Amino acid sequence: MRRRTSLLTAAFLALAAILPVPAAGAATETETGATTPTGQSIITWAPCEEEPSAECGKLTVPIDWSRPEGETIDLAIARRKATDPAARVGSLVINPGGPGGSGVEAVYGAPDSYTEELQKRFDIVGFDPRGVGRSHPVICTASVYNQMPHTVMKSQVDFEAWDAFTKKLHKDCRERTGPLYDHVDSRNVARDVDALRAALGEEKLTYYGISYGTLIGQMYAEQFPNRIRALALDSNMDHSLGVAGFLATEAVAVEDAFDEFAGWCEADESCVLHGRDVRAMWKDLLAKARRGELYYPTAPDKPMTELQVIYNAALGTEGPDWRTLSEVINWLSGGPEPSWVPPLPGRGPVEGDVAELPTRILCQDYNLRVRNYTEYAALMRVSNSLAPDVRYHPYPIDDMPICLNSTTTNPPHRLKYTGDAPILLGNSLHDPATPYTWSANAARQLGSKAVLLTYEGWGHRIYGKDKCQTDIIDEYLISLKTPPPGTRCAVGTTAETMQQQPQPWPSSSNHWAASPARPATRG
Repeated sequence: MRRRTSLLTAAFLALAAILPVPAAGAATETETGATTPTGQSIITWAPCEEEPSAECGKLTVPIDWSRPEGETIDLAIARRKATDPAARVGSLVINPGGPGGSGVEAVYGAPDSYTEELQKRFDIVGFDPRGVGRSHPVICTASVYNQMPHTVMKSQVDFEAWDAFTKKLHKDCRERTGPLYDHVDSRNVARDVDALRAALGEEKLTYYGISYGTLIGQMYAEQFPNRIRALALDSNMDHSLGVAGFLATEAVAVEDAFDEFAGWCEADESCVLHGRDVRAMWKDLLAKARRGELYYPTAPDKPMTELQVIYNAALGTEGPDWRTLSEVINWLSGGPEPSWVPPLPGRGPVEGDVAELPTRILCQDYNLRVRNYTEYAALMRVSNSLAPDVRYHPYPIDDMPICLNSTTTNPPHRLKYTGDAPILLGNSLHDPATPYTWSANAARQLGSKAVLLTYEGWGHRIYGKDKCQTDIIDEYLISLKTPPPGTRCAVGTTAETMQQQPQPWPSSSNHWAASPARPATRG
């Protein structure tokens, strides 16, 4: 397989040299206890209505943690108790990312996502974060949400349309959601996690977070450094990035992932595009979409946008599911229907009375606002130059305009960790969603107690892809043993620990979330 590792590394080093990193702000607070409101420190468990084999309950937390006696919301909690009570270590709190991913549903799927050994040792506990799913979701009026302009802007007129729309959107969503609308950032969620830790009766937190769930863990480490037992952060966010760095590093990552896919097609005869010019076919699809001449066969009512085509490059390399990606490209180019047809990706109109807006969380954690179309166009030109095939990363480009006229309440900053507990971070080299350098940067910022585990493979989320890194993460969570610095896991070890049937394509609704753990589909 053709490699561009040296080119990728050089690109990231160049970006690191030119992109400013916000200085560390007042990121660390005194550990104030973050206790649950009076009388709400115990969770009453009962079989979950949706999944009776798991237990569900609620935890009451204040909307505004600076006013703990003020208004409250109930967080939805789920758990599966340790399968071997005699070997039980404690509670393992998990979060699958998002923003918008459901920890409750992650618990429902835990038997297929975690090893039997981990399930023996821990009660696996998940929660829907504030503003998400069953925990007082951020909602907007559907008729307002459905007025959303196309998220890729082409002119100052488009920017002004977005400026006007977001003022209307945020006003409506704040009215529909209530005061929680201004309190959904990951620092608040970390406070909720500490309340959950206390309600579970745990002196210290054991946590496994994936993708956007790693930001919750990072914020917990800053605020509660001495309440950590184990913190395993898989496929990390980098909270030090401004809008320029965020878009540029994402563009490099998705281009690298697409390059790996194209290399597989060149080398492997099982690729339906083997022997053909994959890049030329891809660019032809993008050109047709820009001209309004490309239609998704299962949605022939209107043409595909270029953004919808580009989504396929990100979603198809997350698993990765290169075979389906090659079949989709072939299908859009006039070939036969794929063996499994992914849904048309990207945002679309919603039905019913309300629309959920988990992007609000991202807008409070990152400053993705731009001042005008000139600034926006300059950022897009950088992405286009860094990603000559894919052009830009669809996730932040789709979310960025929604953050106009939204206040960043958890401003980006370099992480600061003062605790003694070791923290384990992990990432694949070719992750299209959370670039490897994001985890490397987060590990450097966390300091000497952070250990970075490198998976020399592809896709988003490393747990469950191969036995090497799965065993290392398990051993850390169970026994607190970290691997030596610089540990790398090669591709090819059989992930016999996983039982899950492949699900070929992640959802496009939660951008920095993990698909269920499974061995990678590489052909």
